[in-house]
Amino acid sequence: MTRFLFVIPFVLIASAAPAQQGHDACARDVSRFCRAQMNDGDQIVLACLQQNRARISKACQQTLASHGR
Repeated sequence: MTRFLFVIPFVLIASAAPAQQGHDACARDVSRFCRAQMNDGDQIVLACLQQNRARISKACQQTLASHGR
């Protein structure tokens, strides 16, 4: 039982890692192109990034594409 409880945090950290990498890849682009929308919610920021797709970094473009956007 203690082994199981010890493994749970590692599984949670591993599952959150891809989302964090996506955030890191687009953080600079959000602050550069979508600063005015940052407090309006994730969907609004995502729409802003999509509107500025030609101007955002390659890493952010790849992150959006890998999530079907």
